This record gives sequence, C-alpha cells and structure tokens, in this order.
Amino acid sequence: MGGTVRPPTTNAAWEPLALPAEKLRALVENALAEDLGQGDVTTRLTVPAGLRVRGTFLAKQALVVAGLPVAAKVFEVLEPPREWRAAVEDGTEVGAGAPLAAVSGTASTLLAGERVALNFLQHLSGIATLARRLKRQLAGLRTELLDTRKTTPGLRDLEKYAVRVGGGRNHRLRLDDGILIKNNHLRLAGGIRAAIENARRHRPSGLPIEVEITSLAELEDAIRAGADAVLLDNLTPAEVGRCVARAGGHVRVEVSGGINADNIRAYAETGVDYISVGALTHSAPAVDINFRIEPL
Repeated sequence: MGGTVRPPTTNAAWEPLALPAEKLRALVENALAEDLGQGDVTTRLTVPAGLRVRGTFLAKQALVVAGLPVAAKVFEVLEPPREWRAAVEDGTEVGAGAPLAAVSGTASTLLAGERVALNFLQHLSGIATLARRLKRQLAGLRTELLDTRKTTPGLRDLEKYAVRVGGGRNHRLRLDDGILIKNNHLRLAGGIRAAIENARRHRPSGLPIEVEITSLAELEDAIRAGADAVLLDNLTPAEVGRCVARAGGHVRVEVSGGINADNIRAYAETGVDYISVGALTHSAPAVDINFRIEPL
C-alpha cells in the first residue's frame, strides 16, 4: 500500500455509514463519558484556557481508512463550532505518513477527544484493512467475503460498516435477518431434516434457510430437506471441494472456521459461494494512527 490510492472499483459498492445520527451520537457520548469521568484534569492544570489549536490525524503505517465520520462526531459533540476537514474518504488506502483529517478548536476539546477519536479510528481502520487484505486474496474468483456476528457488544453497526469499507459483505446484522440452523439448534430440534422442515413450514416470507453441516452425509440430508444454503464449518479445502461438487448448485455453499490470509484462496478455489471470517470483527489488529496537536 504505497502512497494514497482510491478504493478499487470492485470494493467501491460499500454503503455509507448507515447509522441514525442520534444513535451515532449516543455511541460517541457513551465513549466520552467512559473516558472523561469528571473532566480532563491534566489539561486543566497545564494548558492555557481557550488556547486555539489544530490537530492532524496521520497514518503511521499502510492502512485502509474507516471511521472518519465517527472521529468527526467526537469533536462535534465536545465543541459544536469546531472545524473538521477530511483529507481522504473512508475506503481510501494510504501509506505511512499520509494525513487523514484535521480538526481545529480549543486545546481542551482536542485533548479531551483525542483518545476516543483514535480508538474508533484505529479499530475501524484495522477491520477495513484486514477485510481489504482478505478480499484481495479472492481476486478473479466468484467467492464473496462475509463477516459474522462475532462483534464487540454495542459496536456492531460500526464494525460491520468497516467490513463493507474494506470490501467484504455483511452476513446477518441480527438474528432476525435470516435462518441459520447451527449445531445447538440441531441437537434441540431433532436433527437436520426435522429442523429444516419445521423452518420451512413456519418461516417468514423471504427468509432463506441455511444449515450448518460437517460431512457429506449431512449435506445430503440438507439438500433433501430443502435447505437454501449450507455452512461448512471447520472442514479442510479438500473436504469442502467434495461438498461443493455434491451440492452441484442445488444449495449455496458457505465455509467458515480457521480461515485466514494464508488459506482463504485455497478455500475459495473449491468454488464456494461465501467465506465467512469471524476474525474480521473479533480480532482484527488496530492500525497505528497518530494525532498531532499544534497551536494556531
């Protein structure tokens, strides 16, 4: 990732931050309350009151930017008259040293919001960076990269937004977005066939039925029972390839479990429709971004 590069056209379809303004403000206010407590004692005791400053966010490594609207909201909540200027857009790839955005206001505002803004920006950009890296491993193949519900409580909307920025697609946002029958459901429902047949009889219109399977025999049961898709969990690429061949287009095939940048291509080359990666949201490493404040 050298220099500054616009998002590739194959990843340009991500949706803007589709979060109601009041919900975004509540997230930011909660984060600020958690960090500020009764106020920034250090700044109050060491920095002249009313001092006007400018702060610049700078990338310290190659990364994909995500979360600038959230960082901007941090300073807006603290000081509505502040001035915010983004140097790039979310989804842009930048190299080390690239400026991301600048904000002007009082020193007390910028110092109070610094950590919260960086926490959001580094975390979300880390997710987008990992998603872009994995998405590139799928170049030339039809397999789609999906996230999961393994998200930080309270931050799901933001984290799934960052996945879209990086080029991935969102799986279920919530439990009411689709029917995904997993191992615990199967144990309680009486098996694959019983679970699928019950779901087919009572499902809301338009909701697809997907079932988790671990073998060719279970795949046969899922197909016969009328599943729309199957989730192959923790199988080897060779095992996945045999299942894809048997599925033969009768059901869509998703694979998950232990997938990373080193093996995602091998799984995709089996012909699966989707690869879901929980690490996109539960363990993407935060990227390194600096916030440099200078007096005006």
